[in-house]
Amino acid sequence: QVQLVESGGGLVQAGGSLRLSCAASGRTFSSYVMGWFRQAPGKEREFVATISRSGVSTYYADSVKGRFTISRDNAKNTVYLQMNSLKPEDTAVYYCAARSGDTLYSVPNSYPYWGQGTQVTVSS
Repeated sequence: QVQLVESGGGLVQAGGSLRLSCAASGRTFSSYVMGWFRQAPGKEREFVATISRSGVSTYYADSVKGRFTISRDNAKNTVYLQMNSLKPEDTAVYYCAARSGDTLYSVPNSYPYWGQGTQVTVSS
C-alpha cells in the first residue's frame, strides 16, 4: 500500500500561481497512474488532472485546461500540479490519488489511494 502526502497549498491572489507536490512512498511509484482531485465546501469531489505511468499522457478537466499542468518525476516518487492563472473558483482542498494500471480515469472512486489533501485558497 502506498502513502501519499500532498504539500504546497496555501493562500494566493487571483491570477497567481501555485505548485502542489505529492510525495509517494514505496518503490513502485512508476506503476501507478496519478491524479489530482479537488473538493470545495458543499461540493462533490471533482476531477482535476491525471497522468499516465510514464508521464507521456495527461488529461485535464475542462475547467483547468490551459492553466494547470500535471507532471511527475518517477525518480523522486513525486507528482506535481502546477497551477497558473488561479481563480477564486479554484479554491478547494486538493487531493493526490493513485491507481494501478495505465488508464486515465477521471472518476474519484477508481483511485484507491489518496493523500490527506492540501488547502488551496484563491482570494479575489
